Amino acid sequence: QVQLVESGGGLVQPGGSLRLSCTASSGRLFDFTSTDWYRQVPGKQRELVAAITRGGLRTYADSVKGRFTISRDLTKNTVSLQMNSLKPEDTAVYYCNLHNPLNDYWGQGTQVTVSS
Repeated sequence: QVQLVESGGGLVQPGGSLRLSCTASSGRLFDFTSTDWYRQVPGKQRELVAAITRGGLRTYADSVKGRFTISRDLTKNTVSLQMNSLKPEDTAVYYCNLHNPLNDYWGQGTQVTVSS
């Protein structure tokens, strides 16, 4: 069974940066259709923020384009999200996700708070 451990969340000032990471305890990131980052705030639907496909194609939500970068390190079985120029509206719990046609695996979530 795949287990995901997230780290890197915290409190930052507007305009600051954070780097989130998500490491899989088993399985290979390359075996999944996509490895993704989502975020969710209370009362709202979980939102896809960024994704990287098995082939390496990256996609981003319009709200984070130019500010966030998703990457993966296959040797370390880790997917990361570099977040720059953070805004208060980026405040949310961020979840990593491994997706294939049969299964979705989720990290435990890490809180990101952007506040002055």
